[in-house]
Amino acid sequence: MLTKRIIPCLDIKDGRTVKGVNFVQLRDAGDPVELAKVYSDEGADELVFLDITATVDKRKTLTDLVTKVAKAINIPFTVGGGISTVEDVKVLLGAGADKISINSAAVKNPQIINEMALEFGSQCVVVAIDTRNVDGIDFVHTHGGRKPTLLRTQAWAKEVADRGAGEILLTSMDNDGTKSGFANEITAEISAALSIPVIASGGAGNMSHFKDVFTFGKADAALAASIFHFKEIPIPDLKAYLAKEGISMRIQ
Repeated sequence: MLTKRIIPCLDIKDGRTVKGVNFVQLRDAGDPVELAKVYSDEGADELVFLDITATVDKRKTLTDLVTKVAKAINIPFTVGGGISTVEDVKVLLGAGADKISINSAAVKNPQIINEMALEFGSQCVVVAIDTRNVDGIDFVHTHGGRKPTLLRTQAWAKEVADRGAGEILLTSMDNDGTKSGFANEITAEISAALSIPVIASGGAGNMSHFKDVFTFGKADAALAASIFHFKEIPIPDLKAYLAKEGISMRIQ
């Protein structure tokens, strides 16, 4: 059985970690470097760093902050936000990132997925998909969830996998920040259809939600933010619970 992964997410705005509900109503959640070190020390399997306004503000991810976080941790580190070229990826990998995450740029120019996978290897390329259900149909959204597209989520997930993405970070905008549980149905649907790992994001509120997304949702990894940032669920306790429930975990 493959080990499941627990991944804290640092959503960065103006150099600070923030968290909102349904992608809005952001509030401060602390210093990203300090949080990153805590999560690494607590046994998180990976860390995701998303500069959530980089695309909107038409600026690049805060490279110096990436370097500081990378120096503070000893776990795999994915960085996203404002990445649109192969050169952007080179800079971030050079700053200490292990993987990069693209969303809006991939929708705008799907060929960039092929180019990045060819240049750096699929294992470096994570495609983030922000999805919202509209009248029973799941649609992809871009620019931090601000712009709806006509892309159907399931079809887009298959396309990015076919183009060479090594992983998909699937965030349910409907569930994000609600603490009502992950979007297990669409997560399971995409996980079953693809041969690459799917990271589920959006909606974690208690430990059983993680169990559900690994069992019913068929996710390979689960990502959360506020419940970790505000000390609602300690990562060691979560991993111990999941292991007790029969889910394979890396325990320190």
